[in-house]
Amino acid sequence: MSAYTIHISHILAEYFDEMSLMLLATLLVVYGDIINKHIKRTLSPYHFVIRCALFVVLCAFGYGALTVYGAPFLHHLFNYVAYEYRGLAFVVAFFALGLAAERRRYI
Repeated sequence: MSAYTIHISHILAEYFDEMSLMLLATLLVVYGDIINKHIKRTLSPYHFVIRCALFVVLCAFGYGALTVYGAPFLHHLFNYVAYEYRGLAFVVAFFALGLAAERRRYI
């Protein structure tokens, strides 16, 4: 088993940064509607112009900052997984997100 997981990690090693970004982007797609619903409830008493401006700021800067700063943090978290299992951990994380998307009826 360990030889296979080392091989998977070795193949994927040069893509761990990109995979962290992909994983975070997928997380935001699957769970972004929850964030948007909360923001919608919070902003509902305000005027349309303020709601619109704050929503644009949230989407442009909030999700952008989450992506820019969250992907390296996610990569840092994956560095705590032993190298021989890191590639497998990414694969399992993507499958888990696929299951979450299925449960949330995105697929």
